[in-house]
Amino acid sequence: MNVREHVPAVSGILSVAALALVFAAALQAIPQALLPRAPDAVLHAIPHLNAAVSAAAIGAIVVGWRAIRRGDVAGHRRAMLATTALFALFLAAYLYRVALLGPTKFSGPPLVEGAIYPAVLAIHIVLAIVSVPLVIYVLLLAVTRSVPELRETRHPTVGRVAAALWLVSFSLGVVVYLMLYVLF
Repeated sequence: MNVREHVPAVSGILSVAALALVFAAALQAIPQALLPRAPDAVLHAIPHLNAAVSAAAIGAIVVGWRAIRRGDVAGHRRAMLATTALFALFLAAYLYRVALLGPTKFSGPPLVEGAIYPAVLAIHIVLAIVSVPLVIYVLLLAVTRSVPELRETRHPTVGRVAAALWLVSFSLGVVVYLMLYVLF
């Protein structure tokens, strides 16, 4: 299949596969025997590592956004590819941990547990899910077309939406981390 000619379809297929993997790990549907078990210290360090990775990804998105606004296509490309690599690192570590240990239980005060935390978590999750196909789509456009060709595609429009949603999702992920591991 020629990816260049079928970017929407390939984006859809990759998005379904990626989200299926995420849900399989989150629901602990991946047999643990298939995964090597890291020491507990490593498993417990993953949320802290992922918070740092998320903060770096937030910075990379902002750098990429500013670069493209200045017309610095090369800087934009570097920053967005860095964001994608950071996201891949985050996702691999998160999925590995959640597949083995399950989702972390919230242990904060009842008001926060009953209203604030679920709302923040739900918005974070929805934005992350919506971001996946958009990010894959703009990434595939970017790797299959030249810069002048990209300007004639939906890359600039979809990219702005994807970056904004990705930025908010990463930011809310840091808030979720703070609520789970720092504040409570």
